[in-house]
Amino acid sequence: MPTARAISTAVLLSTATLLASSLTACAPTDPDGDRQGDTGGTTTDAQALTKLRDQSLIWKACPAPSPAQGGGEAPAALPDGTRWQCATLRTPLDWKNPSGESMDLALIRARTSGAPDDRIGSLLFNFGGPGGSGVATLPGLAADYEKLRARYDLVSFDPRGVGDSSAVRCLDAGLPDEDEIDNIPDDGGDETNALVRFNRETAAACKKNSGDVLPYVGTTQAAQDMDLMRQVLGDEKLHYLGISYGTELGGVYAHLFPEHVGRAVLDGVVDPTHDMMEEALAQAGGFQLAFEHFAAWCARQGCTLGDDAEDIVDLVVGLEAALDDTPLPTPDDAELDGDALVAAVTGALYRQDYWPALRVGLEAAADDDGDVLHDLAEALGQHGTGGDTDDDTTDEESNEDDAFRAITCDDSSSRYTVADVLSRLPDFLEASPLFGPGLAWSTLSCDGWPVPGAARHPEVSAPGAPPVLLVGNTGDPATPYEGAARMAQRLGEKVGIELTYEGEGHGAYDSGNTCVQNAVDAYLLNGTLPKPGTVCEAEPLPEGK
Repeated sequence: MPTARAISTAVLLSTATLLASSLTACAPTDPDGDRQGDTGGTTTDAQALTKLRDQSLIWKACPAPSPAQGGGEAPAALPDGTRWQCATLRTPLDWKNPSGESMDLALIRARTSGAPDDRIGSLLFNFGGPGGSGVATLPGLAADYEKLRARYDLVSFDPRGVGDSSAVRCLDAGLPDEDEIDNIPDDGGDETNALVRFNRETAAACKKNSGDVLPYVGTTQAAQDMDLMRQVLGDEKLHYLGISYGTELGGVYAHLFPEHVGRAVLDGVVDPTHDMMEEALAQAGGFQLAFEHFAAWCARQGCTLGDDAEDIVDLVVGLEAALDDTPLPTPDDAELDGDALVAAVTGALYRQDYWPALRVGLEAAADDDGDVLHDLAEALGQHGTGGDTDDDTTDEESNEDDAFRAITCDDSSSRYTVADVLSRLPDFLEASPLFGPGLAWSTLSCDGWPVPGAARHPEVSAPGAPPVLLVGNTGDPATPYEGAARMAQRLGEKVGIELTYEGEGHGAYDSGNTCVQNAVDAYLLNGTLPKPGTVCEAEPLPEGK
């Protein structure tokens, strides 16, 4: 089963699929032909920072997304004719050594549709992951944010290590495909050893292929990049909308630069008090709760999986075990095994709109037809769908997995062992027999990582910062609802302001809920916060849908 990432609904809705790139951190040439960082020892850090802050962005028409960003066509103009513009921002490779080597970050923007006097500034987006390309994602979601464009330029970026921003690359011809590794091994034995070996070999490949950039892709350095963006874009304050992992990035930014926080919204809030194991266990409970909600809805629809939610959950748990023993064949010589079933269910729980398709797929699988669930897992970008990988496309595979691992392991100081996992497996099984085991074993992913992690959990305290609006979803599987309250507590008194969405799926703004969108828009556009205790209720899916 793949790791259940705190990736945003926005990323799931995007058509962009990140592909690996051989880009590495470099010292680019500036307009006068000098190599940045090649100073002969004469440039001080203060001088380097001044030069970085004074740089001018050269905005050009956006090309088609690169392979690292997912490929596809160049972004089309917005309905009013506004065209997307792209640029690169020069930033230090290591913020502790700003006069050293530099790297380029890819940016995209759409200029405001409003009058100049109404313009507030730029609104910076991070859609989650970590590992998602903001440059590729934002154009596909622009319709959701058109109201905000009345007073903001919409801006997003590929964070360091992602897409066209010195993408981390861990691909190695000697490594097995991740789909060939049993991510839920038996307790000990060859399968466990194979998983441990895969994680360590992947870490070694990351170091070999991206060793220059690998130590510098953590969230703290990304937050420092955002403050440089703020200055180069000409904004006194950073106005920000972060989703999923983007909430962690926003919280770290608020901690580092509380005086520069503008109007900020964090949606699908990561719990900043959790370490990697605690977060995985919380996700197990979150996905279990979300699946029980789906099962109750399915029963009300009269689906053939069972008479009530408990029956449906038990049936799917049994089906997952049966498929591990005897997978169902699917088109293109692939198969639907237990891991693939869990991958499809995991992806479908990110958005309630996917529930009808999940119902159809599970009903078909229970009737020995795995095609629908196989297709659903692929459509939602989940792994574990089986089948062969064309070796000729190895260098075109997604960078998202590599970036996710690199950023996560750079941030987290936790380095769990097989013994750690085995000791906690009972807790994970109690939280969720369906999702728990895979999430427990996913905590081995940083074993052997060549870079020491920063801390057990992020530091987000931001005394003195203005209010930050936190949107928590009671049915969120990937970032459970409790995380919003804990983020509010850690940000500090009168900083974290909570808005509750009683709904399903990951995040809230992109769910289309009018109450949530109106509350967020009111803050970002007018500075008006919702009243304390405000709760927005989701509209149920139409009966029979």
